[in-house]
Amino acid sequence: MKILITGAKGFVGKNLCLELKNIRDGKVRCYGDLAIDEIYEYDMDSTPEQLETACKNADFVFNLAGVNRPQNQEEFMQGNFGFASILLDTLKKYGNKCPVMLSSSQQASLTGRFGNSEYGRSKKAGEDLFLDYSEETGASVKIFRFPNIFGKWCRPDYNSAVATFCNNMANDLPIRVNDPSVELELLYIDDLVSEMINCLKGQEHHCEFEGLDVSPQKDGRYCYCPVTHKVTLGDIVDLLNGFKQMPVTLMIPEIPENSFAKKLYSTYLSYLPVEKAVFDLKMNVDQRGSFTELVHTPKCGQVSINISKPGVTKGRHWHHTKWEQLIVVKGHGLIRMRREGTGEVIEYEVSGDRIQSVIMLPGHTHEIINLSETEDLVTVIYCNEVFDPSHPDTYSDPV
Repeated sequence: MKILITGAKGFVGKNLCLELKNIRDGKVRCYGDLAIDEIYEYDMDSTPEQLETACKNADFVFNLAGVNRPQNQEEFMQGNFGFASILLDTLKKYGNKCPVMLSSSQQASLTGRFGNSEYGRSKKAGEDLFLDYSEETGASVKIFRFPNIFGKWCRPDYNSAVATFCNNMANDLPIRVNDPSVELELLYIDDLVSEMINCLKGQEHHCEFEGLDVSPQKDGRYCYCPVTHKVTLGDIVDLLNGFKQMPVTLMIPEIPENSFAKKLYSTYLSYLPVEKAVFDLKMNVDQRGSFTELVHTPKCGQVSINISKPGVTKGRHWHHTKWEQLIVVKGHGLIRMRREGTGEVIEYEVSGDRIQSVIMLPGHTHEIINLSETEDLVTVIYCNEVFDPSHPDTYSDPV
Protein backbone atom coordinates (compact mmCIF):
# COMPACT_ATOMS: atom_id res chain seq x y z
CA MET A 1 0.00 0.00 0.00
CA LYS A 2 1.20 3.50 -0.91
CA ILE A 3 0.06 6.31 1.37
CA LEU A 4 0.00 10.08 0.93
CA ILE A 5 0.03 12.27 4.04
CA THR A 6 -0.52 15.99 3.59
CA GLY A 7 0.51 18.18 6.51
CA ALA A 8 3.13 15.53 7.24
CA LYS A 9 5.30 17.85 9.35
CA GLY A 10 2.47 18.93 11.63
CA PHE A 11 1.67 17.54 15.06
CA VAL A 12 -0.65 14.76 13.89
CA GLY A 13 1.31 14.18 10.68
CA LYS A 14 4.63 13.55 12.45
CA ASN A 15 3.09 11.03 14.82
CA LEU A 16 1.21 9.25 12.04
CA CYS A 17 4.22 9.13 9.73
CA LEU A 18 6.42 7.54 12.37
CA GLU A 19 3.91 4.82 13.18
CA LEU A 20 3.35 4.06 9.50
CA LYS A 21 7.12 3.77 9.08
CA ASN A 22 7.20 1.37 12.03
CA ILE A 23 4.64 -0.78 10.20
CA ARG A 24 6.51 -0.49 6.91
CA ASP A 25 9.78 -1.50 8.52
CA GLY A 26 8.30 -4.42 10.45
CA LYS A 27 8.90 -2.83 13.87
CA VAL A 28 5.31 -3.25 15.03
CA ARG A 29 3.05 -6.27 14.59
CA CYS A 30 -0.20 -5.24 16.27
CA TYR A 31 -1.93 -4.21 13.03
CA GLY A 32 -2.21 -7.68 11.56
CA ASP A 33 -1.19 -8.18 7.94
CA LEU A 34 -1.30 -4.47 7.00
CA ALA A 35 1.55 -3.90 4.53
CA ILE A 36 2.92 -0.46 3.65
CA ASP A 37 5.25 -0.05 0.70
CA GLU A 38 5.71 3.70 0.37
CA ILE A 39 4.84 6.85 2.31
CA TYR A 40 4.55 10.18 0.49
CA GLU A 41 5.09 13.05 2.95
CA TYR A 42 3.69 16.33 1.64
CA ASP A 43 3.93 19.67 3.43
CA MET A 44 4.28 23.40 2.75
CA ASP A 45 7.85 23.03 1.46
CA SER A 46 6.91 20.27 -0.98
CA THR A 47 6.62 20.89 -4.71
CA PRO A 48 3.54 20.62 -6.96
CA GLU A 49 5.36 17.84 -8.80
CA GLN A 50 5.59 15.83 -5.56
CA LEU A 51 1.86 16.21 -5.04
CA GLU A 52 1.20 15.08 -8.60
CA THR A 53 3.32 11.94 -8.17
CA ALA A 54 1.70 11.07 -4.84
CA CYS A 55 -1.86 11.61 -6.09
CA LYS A 56 -1.15 9.45 -9.12
CA ASN A 57 0.17 6.50 -7.11
CA ALA A 58 -1.47 6.65 -3.69
CA ASP A 59 -3.72 3.87 -2.43
CA PHE A 60 -4.88 6.00 0.52
CA VAL A 61 -4.70 9.72 1.37
CA PHE A 62 -4.60 11.31 4.82
CA ASN A 63 -5.35 15.01 4.35
CA LEU A 64 -4.05 16.63 7.53
CA ALA A 65 -3.03 19.93 5.91
CA GLY A 66 -4.79 22.99 7.21
CA VAL A 67 -4.53 26.44 8.76
CA ASN A 68 -5.22 27.03 12.46
CA ARG A 69 -3.76 30.42 13.31
CA PRO A 70 -3.54 32.63 10.19
CA GLN A 71 -2.71 36.31 10.21
CA ASN A 72 -6.15 37.16 8.81
CA GLN A 73 -9.50 35.38 8.71
CA GLU A 74 -9.52 34.98 4.93
CA GLU A 75 -6.59 32.57 5.16
CA PHE A 76 -8.81 30.03 6.91
CA MET A 77 -10.80 29.42 3.74
CA GLN A 78 -7.73 29.54 1.53
CA GLY A 79 -5.73 27.13 3.68
CA ASN A 80 -8.46 24.68 4.63
CA PHE A 81 -10.86 24.74 1.69
CA GLY A 82 -8.45 25.85 -1.01
CA PHE A 83 -5.87 23.12 -0.60
CA ALA A 84 -8.56 20.47 -0.25
CA SER A 85 -9.83 21.51 -3.67
CA ILE A 86 -6.34 21.22 -5.17
CA LEU A 87 -5.85 17.79 -3.64
CA LEU A 88 -9.16 16.39 -4.89
CA ASP A 89 -8.72 17.91 -8.34
CA THR A 90 -5.29 16.27 -8.62
CA LEU A 91 -6.72 12.89 -7.63
CA LYS A 92 -9.45 13.31 -10.25
CA LYS A 93 -6.85 14.29 -12.85
CA TYR A 94 -5.32 10.82 -12.54
CA GLY A 95 -8.60 8.99 -12.08
CA ASN A 96 -7.45 7.90 -8.62
CA LYS A 97 -10.51 6.93 -6.55
CA CYS A 98 -8.58 5.74 -3.51
CA PRO A 99 -10.06 6.42 -0.03
CA VAL A 100 -9.36 9.88 1.36
CA MET A 101 -9.40 10.91 5.01
CA LEU A 102 -10.11 14.53 6.00
CA SER A 103 -9.15 16.03 9.34
CA SER A 104 -11.92 18.42 10.27
CA SER A 105 -12.84 19.95 13.61
CA GLN A 106 -15.66 20.11 16.11
CA GLN A 107 -15.91 23.76 15.10
CA ALA A 108 -17.38 22.63 11.77
CA SER A 109 -20.60 21.94 13.70
CA LEU A 110 -21.13 25.74 13.76
CA THR A 111 -23.14 25.31 16.98
CA GLY A 112 -22.81 26.72 20.47
CA ARG A 113 -19.61 28.69 21.00
CA PHE A 114 -18.55 27.76 17.45
CA GLY A 115 -21.61 29.36 15.82
CA ASN A 116 -19.65 32.31 14.44
CA SER A 117 -16.32 30.59 13.80
CA GLU A 118 -14.58 31.50 10.55
CA TYR A 119 -12.31 28.52 11.11
CA GLY A 120 -15.38 26.34 11.56
CA ARG A 121 -16.91 27.63 8.33
CA SER A 122 -13.73 26.80 6.42
CA LYS A 123 -13.73 23.30 7.88
CA LYS A 124 -17.41 22.81 7.09
CA ALA A 125 -16.77 23.93 3.51
CA GLY A 126 -14.00 21.33 3.28
CA GLU A 127 -16.35 18.64 4.59
CA ASP A 128 -19.00 19.51 2.01
CA LEU A 129 -16.38 19.49 -0.73
CA PHE A 130 -15.31 15.97 0.27
CA LEU A 131 -18.89 14.72 0.46
CA ASP A 132 -19.58 16.13 -3.02
CA TYR A 133 -16.37 14.50 -4.27
CA SER A 134 -17.54 11.15 -2.95
CA GLU A 135 -20.92 11.56 -4.68
CA GLU A 136 -19.23 12.49 -7.96
CA THR A 137 -16.49 9.85 -8.06
CA GLY A 138 -17.70 7.07 -5.79
CA ALA A 139 -14.50 7.32 -3.76
CA SER A 140 -14.71 6.62 -0.04
CA VAL A 141 -14.18 9.69 2.13
CA LYS A 142 -13.54 9.48 5.87
CA ILE A 143 -14.25 12.77 7.63
CA PHE A 144 -13.17 13.21 11.25
CA ARG A 145 -14.31 16.12 13.41
CA PHE A 146 -11.54 16.17 15.97
CA PRO A 147 -11.94 17.51 19.50
CA ASN A 148 -8.88 18.93 21.27
CA ILE A 149 -5.89 16.68 20.49
CA PHE A 150 -2.93 16.36 22.84
CA GLY A 151 0.32 14.43 23.03
CA LYS A 152 4.01 14.69 22.26
CA TRP A 153 5.10 17.36 19.76
CA CYS A 154 1.89 19.39 19.98
CA ARG A 155 2.84 23.04 19.68
CA PRO A 156 2.34 25.12 22.85
CA ASP A 157 0.77 28.58 22.68
CA TYR A 158 -0.95 27.57 19.47
CA ASN A 159 -4.23 25.71 19.64
CA SER A 160 -3.91 23.29 22.56
CA ALA A 161 -4.33 24.30 26.20
CA VAL A 162 -2.86 20.96 27.26
CA ALA A 163 0.31 21.55 25.24
CA THR A 164 0.66 25.04 26.71
CA PHE A 165 0.11 23.85 30.28
CA CYS A 166 2.54 20.93 29.91
CA ASN A 167 5.22 23.10 28.32
CA ASN A 168 4.89 25.86 30.88
CA MET A 169 4.86 23.52 33.88
CA ALA A 170 7.89 21.63 32.59
CA ASN A 171 9.80 24.86 31.93
CA ASP A 172 8.79 26.75 35.11
CA LEU A 173 6.64 29.24 33.19
CA PRO A 174 3.36 30.64 34.55
CA ILE A 175 -0.02 29.33 33.44
CA ARG A 176 -3.37 31.06 33.60
CA VAL A 177 -6.72 29.39 34.18
CA ASN A 178 -9.69 31.75 34.22
CA ASP A 179 -12.26 29.08 35.05
CA PRO A 180 -11.01 25.72 36.44
CA SER A 181 -14.48 24.18 35.95
CA VAL A 182 -14.34 24.45 32.13
CA GLU A 183 -14.50 20.95 30.67
CA LEU A 184 -12.57 19.88 27.58
CA GLU A 185 -13.05 16.82 25.42
CA LEU A 186 -9.54 15.55 24.74
CA LEU A 187 -8.22 13.05 22.22
CA TYR A 188 -4.78 11.52 22.79
CA ILE A 189 -2.51 11.36 19.77
CA ASP A 190 -1.79 7.61 20.08
CA ASP A 191 -5.52 6.84 20.20
CA LEU A 192 -6.05 9.01 17.13
CA VAL A 193 -3.20 7.36 15.20
CA SER A 194 -4.62 3.91 16.02
CA GLU A 195 -8.01 4.94 14.68
CA MET A 196 -6.44 6.41 11.54
CA ILE A 197 -4.68 3.12 10.93
CA ASN A 198 -8.07 1.45 11.39
CA CYS A 199 -9.12 3.57 8.40
CA LEU A 200 -6.41 1.94 6.29
CA LYS A 201 -7.88 -1.43 7.19
CA GLY A 202 -11.47 -0.33 6.51
CA GLN A 203 -12.32 -0.67 10.22
CA GLU A 204 -13.01 2.94 11.16
CA HIS A 205 -15.91 3.92 13.44
CA HIS A 206 -18.77 5.84 11.76
CA CYS A 207 -21.19 8.34 13.20
CA GLU A 208 -23.42 11.35 12.68
CA PHE A 209 -23.22 14.48 14.79
CA GLU A 210 -25.94 16.08 16.87
CA GLY A 211 -24.30 19.41 17.53
CA LEU A 212 -21.04 18.42 19.19
CA ASP A 213 -22.32 15.03 20.32
CA VAL A 214 -21.30 11.86 18.52
CA SER A 215 -24.13 9.55 17.46
CA PRO A 216 -22.51 6.24 16.45
CA GLN A 217 -24.06 4.90 13.25
CA LYS A 218 -22.75 2.08 11.11
CA ASP A 219 -23.43 4.00 7.89
CA GLY A 220 -22.77 7.50 9.25
CA ARG A 221 -21.19 10.10 6.98
CA TYR A 222 -18.52 10.94 9.54
CA CYS A 223 -15.86 9.03 11.44
CA TYR A 224 -14.82 9.37 15.06
CA CYS A 225 -12.33 8.03 17.57
CA PRO A 226 -14.23 6.13 20.28
CA VAL A 227 -11.66 6.90 23.00
CA THR A 228 -11.73 10.47 24.32
CA HIS A 229 -11.52 12.02 27.79
CA LYS A 230 -13.65 14.78 29.30
CA VAL A 231 -11.58 16.62 31.89
CA THR A 232 -11.77 20.02 33.55
CA LEU A 233 -8.97 22.55 33.31
CA GLY A 234 -8.66 22.42 37.09
CA ASP A 235 -8.13 18.65 37.09
CA ILE A 236 -5.47 18.97 34.37
CA VAL A 237 -3.55 21.58 36.37
CA ASP A 238 -3.80 19.51 39.58
CA LEU A 239 -2.33 16.48 37.82
CA LEU A 240 0.46 18.53 36.28
CA ASN A 241 1.36 20.03 39.67
CA GLY A 242 1.75 16.50 41.01
CA PHE A 243 3.89 15.47 38.06
CA LYS A 244 6.16 18.46 38.55
CA GLN A 245 6.79 17.60 42.20
CA MET A 246 7.81 13.99 41.46
CA PRO A 247 11.61 14.60 41.70
CA VAL A 248 11.00 15.85 45.26
CA THR A 249 8.20 13.55 46.46
CA LEU A 250 9.20 10.52 44.32
CA MET A 251 5.44 10.05 43.99
CA ILE A 252 4.37 8.39 40.75
CA PRO A 253 0.66 9.22 40.31
CA GLU A 254 -1.99 6.64 39.63
CA ILE A 255 -1.76 5.90 35.90
CA PRO A 256 -4.12 3.01 35.11
CA GLU A 257 -4.01 1.57 31.62
CA ASN A 258 -5.76 3.87 29.09
CA SER A 259 -6.37 6.52 31.78
CA PHE A 260 -6.14 10.22 31.03
CA ALA A 261 -3.51 10.59 33.77
CA LYS A 262 -1.22 8.07 32.05
CA LYS A 263 -1.49 9.89 28.73
CA LEU A 264 -1.06 13.31 30.30
CA TYR A 265 2.05 12.21 32.21
CA SER A 266 3.71 10.98 29.01
CA THR A 267 2.74 14.25 27.32
CA TYR A 268 4.16 16.30 30.20
CA LEU A 269 7.45 14.40 30.09
CA SER A 270 7.79 15.08 26.36
CA TYR A 271 8.10 18.81 27.18
CA LEU A 272 10.62 18.31 29.99
CA PRO A 273 13.99 19.99 29.32
CA VAL A 274 16.75 17.41 29.02
CA GLU A 275 18.55 18.79 32.07
CA LYS A 276 15.45 17.99 34.16
CA ALA A 277 15.36 14.38 32.97
CA VAL A 278 18.05 13.61 35.57
CA PHE A 279 17.76 14.37 39.29
CA ASP A 280 19.55 13.31 42.46
CA LEU A 281 18.08 10.82 44.91
CA LYS A 282 18.67 10.95 48.65
CA MET A 283 21.17 8.21 49.54
CA ASN A 284 21.21 7.19 53.20
CA VAL A 285 24.86 6.17 53.56
CA ASP A 286 26.78 4.66 56.48
CA GLN A 287 29.65 2.22 56.99
CA ARG A 288 27.37 -0.70 56.08
CA GLY A 289 26.50 0.64 52.61
CA SER A 290 23.50 2.69 51.48
CA PHE A 291 19.71 2.71 51.23
CA THR A 292 17.91 4.84 48.64
CA GLU A 293 14.18 5.25 47.98
CA LEU A 294 13.53 5.27 44.23
CA VAL A 295 9.78 5.59 43.67
CA HIS A 296 6.66 6.18 45.76
CA THR A 297 3.08 5.42 44.68
CA PRO A 298 -0.22 6.65 46.18
CA LYS A 299 -1.69 3.20 46.77
CA CYS A 300 0.95 0.56 46.05
CA GLY A 301 3.93 1.39 48.24
CA GLN A 302 7.47 2.15 47.23
CA VAL A 303 10.59 0.77 45.54
CA SER A 304 14.07 1.19 47.01
CA ILE A 305 17.61 -0.04 46.42
CA ASN A 306 19.85 -1.34 49.17
CA ILE A 307 23.65 -1.74 48.87
CA SER A 308 25.43 -3.82 51.50
CA LYS A 309 29.21 -3.81 51.91
CA PRO A 310 31.08 -7.16 52.02
CA GLY A 311 30.26 -9.16 55.14
CA VAL A 312 27.53 -6.75 56.28
CA THR A 313 24.18 -7.87 57.70
CA LYS A 314 21.14 -5.61 57.33
CA GLY A 315 17.53 -5.80 58.44
CA ARG A 316 17.00 -7.66 61.73
CA HIS A 317 13.48 -6.34 62.12
CA TRP A 318 9.87 -7.42 61.57
CA HIS A 319 6.49 -5.86 60.70
CA HIS A 320 2.86 -6.39 61.71
CA THR A 321 1.25 -5.58 58.35
CA LYS A 322 4.00 -4.24 56.15
CA TRP A 323 5.70 -6.70 53.82
CA GLU A 324 8.72 -6.44 51.60
CA GLN A 325 9.96 -8.17 48.49
CA LEU A 326 13.75 -8.51 48.19
CA ILE A 327 15.40 -9.06 44.81
CA VAL A 328 19.18 -9.42 44.74
CA VAL A 329 20.47 -8.17 41.39
CA LYS A 330 24.23 -8.19 42.09
CA GLY A 331 26.41 -10.14 44.48
CA HIS A 332 25.95 -13.20 46.70
CA GLY A 333 23.85 -13.14 49.84
CA LEU A 334 21.79 -15.02 52.41
CA ILE A 335 18.27 -14.03 53.46
CA ARG A 336 17.13 -15.40 56.82
CA MET A 337 13.61 -15.25 58.35
CA ARG A 338 12.19 -16.35 61.68
CA ARG A 339 8.55 -16.25 62.74
CA GLU A 340 8.19 -14.16 65.90
CA GLY A 341 7.73 -16.32 68.98
CA THR A 342 9.46 -19.35 67.43
CA GLY A 343 13.01 -20.56 66.96
CA GLU A 344 12.67 -21.93 63.45
CA VAL A 345 14.85 -20.07 60.91
CA ILE A 346 14.24 -20.20 57.16
CA GLU A 347 17.20 -19.44 54.85
CA TYR A 348 17.39 -18.47 51.17
CA GLU A 349 20.75 -18.23 49.42
CA VAL A 350 20.46 -15.55 46.70
CA SER A 351 22.65 -14.29 43.89
CA GLY A 352 22.63 -11.80 41.05
CA ASP A 353 23.53 -14.71 38.80
CA ARG A 354 20.06 -16.17 39.38
CA ILE A 355 17.62 -13.39 40.13
CA GLN A 356 14.82 -14.43 42.45
CA SER A 357 12.20 -12.62 44.51
CA VAL A 358 11.92 -13.41 48.24
CA ILE A 359 8.96 -12.09 50.25
CA MET A 360 9.54 -10.98 53.82
CA LEU A 361 6.41 -12.32 55.51
CA PRO A 362 4.51 -10.20 58.05
CA GLY A 363 5.27 -11.30 61.60
CA HIS A 364 8.68 -12.67 60.60
CA THR A 365 11.90 -10.97 61.63
CA HIS A 366 14.37 -11.01 58.75
CA GLU A 367 17.89 -10.10 57.71
CA ILE A 368 20.08 -10.14 54.60
CA ILE A 369 23.78 -10.99 54.79
CA ASN A 370 26.39 -10.19 52.16
CA LEU A 371 28.35 -13.44 51.88
CA SER A 372 31.04 -11.95 49.65
CA GLU A 373 34.35 -10.72 51.04
CA THR A 374 35.00 -8.40 48.12
CA GLU A 375 31.77 -7.50 46.29
CA ASP A 376 28.85 -5.26 47.24
CA LEU A 377 25.42 -6.88 47.51
CA VAL A 378 22.80 -4.90 45.56
CA THR A 379 19.14 -5.54 46.43
CA VAL A 380 16.01 -4.01 44.92
CA ILE A 381 13.29 -3.80 47.56
CA TYR A 382 9.56 -3.42 47.01
CA CYS A 383 7.51 -2.48 50.08
CA ASN A 384 3.72 -2.47 50.07
CA GLU A 385 3.51 0.95 51.73
CA VAL A 386 5.45 4.19 51.69
CA PHE A 387 7.50 4.57 54.87
CA ASP A 388 5.73 6.71 57.46
CA PRO A 389 8.08 7.83 60.29
CA SER A 390 5.10 8.39 62.60
CA HIS A 391 3.83 4.82 62.05
CA PRO A 392 6.87 2.84 60.91
CA ASP A 393 5.52 -0.66 61.71
CA THR A 394 9.15 -1.78 62.08
CA TYR A 395 10.45 -3.56 65.21
CA SER A 396 14.04 -4.60 65.89
CA ASP A 397 14.72 -8.25 66.68
CA PRO A 398 17.68 -10.46 65.72
CA VAL A 399 16.89 -13.49 63.61
